[in-house]
Formats: sequence, C-alpha cells, structure tokens
Amino acid sequence: MCGRYARTQGADEIFSSFDLASNEVDHSLPLNWNIAPTNEIYIIRGEMALSTASWGMIAPWSTDPTSARNSQSHAINARSESIHEKPTFRDAFRRTRCIIPVNGYYEWATALGQYPPKQPFYMSPDPKIWDTAFSVAGIWSRWISPTGQQIDSASIITREAVGDLATIHSRMPMILPRERWKNWLDHEQRGPSFFQNLMNNDQPDHGVLIHPVSSRVNLVANNGADLITPIALGEPTTLF
Repeated sequence: MCGRYARTQGADEIFSSFDLASNEVDHSLPLNWNIAPTNEIYIIRGEMALSTASWGMIAPWSTDPTSARNSQSHAINARSESIHEKPTFRDAFRRTRCIIPVNGYYEWATALGQYPPKQPFYMSPDPKIWDTAFSVAGIWSRWISPTGQQIDSASIITREAVGDLATIHSRMPMILPRERWKNWLDHEQRGPSFFQNLMNNDQPDHGVLIHPVSSRVNLVANNGADLITPIALGEPTTLF
C-alpha cells in the first residue's frame, strides 16, 4: 500500500457507522480525499473510542521533534509478516493496536503489472458488503518529547496483495472483519501469534472495488471529491 488514502466521513458518521462507545476527540478533522504521511487521522482504540493520531509511527528512540517527524515517513505502513519483530512496531503490536477508518485508498501501478506504470487507482468498499469504510488494522504509540510534549502516532498494517489488487501493486492494507474488532483492541497481554491469527483472512480482497483515477492525486496539495472520480483507460489497458 502506498502513502495516500481518503476519509470522506466526519467524526459523527464514523462514530455511528462503527458503533463506537466513547469519543476522545477534542476537535474535528476536515474531510480529506488525499491524506498523506504525518497528517492527523482518526483511529479507533481501547474500548471502541474515537481518537486522533499522526500518520506514521514515531520511532521510540527519537530524541527531538525534528527526528521524530522525520522517522514517520519510514513507518506509515507496517508489514504483517514482520511487525512482531521490527523495533519500531513490535511493542505497539503487543500492547496498543487500533482500527483506522479508511473510505478508500490509492495505489500506483508498478512496472510489473498490466497497467501503465504509475497510473493511480482508487480502492473503495463495495457498499453491498461493507458499510461505508474499511476497518483497517493498525497500531499506535505515544511519544513524549524531552519537553514533555505528547504525540500519538499510528501505522497501517499491510499484507501481500491478492487477486486483481495484485495486478496493480504487491501490497494491500489488512482489513479486519467486524467480528474481530473486539479481540484486536483487547488490552490483555497476549503472544504475537494470537494477533497474527486475527489477521489471517481467506479472502482479504473481498468487497474491494477498483477503478483508475486522475494523476491529480499525485500532488498532495490537490484535494476534493473529484480525486476519486473514475476515469477511462485506453486500450489495451482498460479495466472493463
């Protein structure tokens, strides 16, 4: 999974669609069709509570705000295969997991696929299967600066892509079925294998729709609903 996704729901809509129990948010985030690393995002943690964090896990050994922010660009995604081993992620995987509401995410075709390299695609929930957002598995942590500043940060967990998704890019986000949310957020200290098993899914691409979009999404400054509007690809690379 690359480094952009869309959140087209406000806090109230997320609270309702995820049937949340509490709200830790002290300010609303604007809708964003082009979320980029270090942007503030919504996460669901603890006892189904809505909160916010900065996208990209801050390395625990960061010594100042500058190094902390720089470390985030290398840790927006955590690979499911190695998350329990990597120093940046392993403690959060054991102790502070979260769910990240994602209304859709972008991926850019690689040269190894059947589409023009760097052509952006938008992956979104099939409304017949999902509510309005993917419930993406994530982890979060709290970094405290030398001056006492507290910053919560989060990473999206990814896995190997399958099916049609694999024809565009090799990775995809780890999407959690609703019935696994409670165990995923469980505070109890359990071995990594318990949570690795929760991420196993026989149909990880179930209910994921794909369509090509404009290259306007490439520029972080561009935003708005037009970024997710489908475009037509010419032969022989059309999806349809």
